[in-house]
Amino acid sequence: MQTITVQELKQRLDAGENIHLVDVREPYENAEFNIGGILLPVGEIRNMQTETIDDWKDDEVVLYCRSGNRSGQAALILEQLGYQNVKNLVGGMLAWQENFGAGK
Repeated sequence: MQTITVQELKQRLDAGENIHLVDVREPYENAEFNIGGILLPVGEIRNMQTETIDDWKDDEVVLYCRSGNRSGQAALILEQLGYQNVKNLVGGMLAWQENFGAGK
């Protein structure tokens, strides 16, 4: 599994790169704070309910959660499902907020 730091991701987003972001947290967590990713809870990924992102199998996909644990699990599952370029956001939203506050 590949990883990406919050600093790397923020720099790429600020540069206008189009990156597929997937938030694997629960809906209430996504509602509290989100950096723009689509919501696909890790439970749905575990159940292989990935239809909303299946078109991204050959693209770079960055997964994030609160701390990086759930997104790490989700990344491993997606790799087993044939996703070619999955990255886990190290430290998740905790690291993002610690570095950049609550803004995107």
